[in-house]
Amino acid sequence: TFSFTDPAVSMDLLRAVLQPSINEEIRGIFNKYMKFFQKAAINVRDNVGEEVDPEQLIQETCRSCLEQAKLLFSDGKKVVPRLPHEQAVPKRARQVDEELNRRGSPVPKKRKGRPPGQSLSNDRGISGMAAWKLKVSEPVRRDGPKWDPSRLTETTTFVLGSRANKALGMGGTRGRLYIKHPHLFKYAADPQDKHWLAEQQHMRATGGKMAYLLIEEDIRDLAASDDYRDSVDLRLEELKPFVPPAWMTEKMQKHMETLRRGGDAPPPEAPPE
Repeated sequence: TFSFTDPAVSMDLLRAVLQPSINEEIRGIFNKYMKFFQKAAINVRDNVGEEVDPEQLIQETCRSCLEQAKLLFSDGKKVVPRLPHEQAVPKRARQVDEELNRRGSPVPKKRKGRPPGQSLSNDRGISGMAAWKLKVSEPVRRDGPKWDPSRLTETTTFVLGSRANKALGMGGTRGRLYIKHPHLFKYAADPQDKHWLAEQQHMRATGGKMAYLLIEEDIRDLAASDDYRDSVDLRLEELKPFVPPAWMTEKMQKHMETLRRGGDAPPPEAPPE
């Protein structure tokens, strides 16, 4: 039993009524700044390697923004705990961050260029909040014929993720394809796979750098879709498809089956005799 004369209860009832509208407006605010997060996350992936998940980086950044926004309503006694990596931020940087929070301004100075609210629809690649909305409200579906492991045979052709990005007009920004089309099957090559790929001159020896393999048919289906078929940047000759050895195809079949069932990727297997 709750007392409706309790101020906290009354205010929480009002909050519950207004919460859907508040959430929608907050989503709109993030939409204004999402292009900065997206470009930064892709830049991180290009610099660090394809093991970096831009979607995860964007999600963590959005959560961090919400945590820091709580400081706007701090009573001066309760301190919002910082994330572990923020503990190492230099004192001067923390002071600037806290000063900006007190002012309620997300950016220290107005800069030239496109305003935060301008759509990213004219940019090649990601469009606005598409990736973020998908991550938040729609789980990636891994079903249907394209996720049937039996479609991977000893004659199935594959392409490197980096080449698929170039073929679809996304330049060398490898992570953009995976953010825009998270339903694509992709396989992260292990050291044994990369050794074979390098030996066959499908890729350079990259050491610890990640390399993804995608099914050529999936990329050509994308190229024929409304999103790409009329693009002047389409370069299908960049695909350079190849047929992997049977032992690699078998690993990809197991990987697809694991993902289809909602599990994680299996650990790399030992090279065949």
